[in-house]
Amino acid sequence: MATATRALFMLFGATGDLAKRKLYPSIFNLYKKGYVDNDHFALIGTGRREWSDEKFREVILDSVSANADSEEQAKAFASHFYYMSHDVTNPEHYDALSDYANKLDQQYDIEGNRIFYISMAPNFFGTVAKNLKAHNCLSDNGGFNRLIIEKPFGRDYDTAEELNNALAKSFNENQVYRIDHYLGKEMVQNIIALRFGNPLIEGIWNNKYIDNIQVTLAEKLGVEERAGYYDGSGALRDMVQNHTMQMLTILAMEDPISFKDVDIRREKIRALRSMHVYTEDEARQNFVRGQYGANGDQRDYRHEDNVPNDSITETYVAGKVLFENKRWKNVPFYIRTGKMLTDKFTRIDVVFKKPLVDIFASAKGTESELNNNVLTLFVDPVNKIILRLNGKQAGQGMEMQPLDLTHTQSDEEKAATPEPYERLIHDAILGNATNFASWDEVSRAWEFADVIRHVWDTDKPDFPNYTPGSMGPDAADELLARDGRAWVFNSKK
Repeated sequence: MATATRALFMLFGATGDLAKRKLYPSIFNLYKKGYVDNDHFALIGTGRREWSDEKFREVILDSVSANADSEEQAKAFASHFYYMSHDVTNPEHYDALSDYANKLDQQYDIEGNRIFYISMAPNFFGTVAKNLKAHNCLSDNGGFNRLIIEKPFGRDYDTAEELNNALAKSFNENQVYRIDHYLGKEMVQNIIALRFGNPLIEGIWNNKYIDNIQVTLAEKLGVEERAGYYDGSGALRDMVQNHTMQMLTILAMEDPISFKDVDIRREKIRALRSMHVYTEDEARQNFVRGQYGANGDQRDYRHEDNVPNDSITETYVAGKVLFENKRWKNVPFYIRTGKMLTDKFTRIDVVFKKPLVDIFASAKGTESELNNNVLTLFVDPVNKIILRLNGKQAGQGMEMQPLDLTHTQSDEEKAATPEPYERLIHDAILGNATNFASWDEVSRAWEFADVIRHVWDTDKPDFPNYTPGSMGPDAADELLARDGRAWVFNSKK
C-alpha cells in the first residue's frame, strides 16, 4: 500500500514543454498510485502567459488523459491545479503567490509541506529562491520546504558556485534537489543493486579483475530545435559534466554503510575526490572532441538552423577518466557521448581482464584467443544485462566461443517501472536525496570539466571530423588504441 504525502507544489515555468511532456504526467502517475494524497495536494503553476485556471486545467488534461483510467479521474486530478500569471523578477508578485499558497494550504489541509520546482533558465534560480524567502512563500508551520531545480547548474565552476551561493541564502543544502533524470533510470539505479547485492560481483569489482570500464551515451539525432541552447553549451557541458559523471561515480564508489542518501552521497563524493583532474597537457592527450559533418540530405552542424557557420561547439566528446585510489588504480574509465551517431542508446561495458594463462591455446590449434569477459548494462532504450563468457564450441576438440548470459526486462517489469521524472519527484516528496546531485558532486565535476573546456577554448579544432551515422571521429578509437584497447561497441565492426 502506497504511503500518501500531503504537498503543495509551486511550479515556475508551468507553460513550458518540459512541464507538459514530463512533469504533469509524472505527478499524475504518483496521484494514480496513491503516492500523492489525492485529497491533500494542490499545484500552483506560474508563467508569463495570461492563463485562467480553466485554460491551465485544459493543458493538464491534454497532458495526462492518455494515461488516465477515465475522464473523471483526469478531471479530478486537474481540479487541484491553479494558475497565476507571474513575473519572477517582480518582487510584488511573490506577495500574491504567498497569499495564494497559504489559502490552498488551508483549503486542502496540506500541513505546510511545499515543493518548489523551477523549470526555467538557470539565471532565474537565484532570483526565485531569494524572493520565495523574502516574501514568505516558504512554509513556517512545521511542514517541509524543498527546492527542485533543473540542469544546467552553471556553465563552469565559478558560475555554479555563484548560483549555489545564491540558493544557499534561502535554502539549506539538504533542501535543494538538483535533478538529473539519468539518476532516475531503472538500470542506472540497478548498478547499486548489482554491485552491493551480489558478493560475486562486488568481489571482482576492482583493478585485480577489471581491465577497463566504458560508458556510452549515444544520440541518433542532431541538435534539432535545441540549436540555440546547444551551441552555447556543447556536449561537454550538456552531457559529460552531469549525466556521465553521475554514472561514473556510481560505478566507482566504495561500499556505503547503508542505503541512506547521506551514506551513498558520502561515497560518491569520495570517489569524485579521488578522480584525477588533468593538467592542460594531460587533457589534450586524454580527451577528444568532434563535430558532425554532412551526409546525404543531412546538413553538417554548422549549417543547422540557428548555428553560426564558424561554430567550434563540439557535438561529440570521448575521454579517459582515472580514479587514484586502491580499488581503481590503473583502470581507465572511457566515456563517449555525441549526436548524429549510429543509434540512440546508453550502455555501460565492464571489460574484465583475460586469464593470465590461456590453457586452451595448445588445444585449439588456431590463432584465436580467449575473449575478455564483458558485463554490459543497457540503460536505454531497453533495460537489459548481458554477461559475455567464454564457452566451448560444440563438436570435437576444445575450440572456444563467446557465450552470452542475458536478462531482459519483462513486459510486466516494464509496466511496473516508473519514468525517471516520476521516480525522482516521488523521492523529493519523501525527502530522499539519494538520486540527486549534491553541491560537492557538482563542484568537483566542474573542476574536472573546466580544464578540458579551457583547453578546447584555446585550441582551434579541425571541424567537422565525423560522419553522421558513425560512432564519432577516428581520434576516439585512437584514444583507446594507444592503450591497446578498443570500444566494445564499434559500428565499424
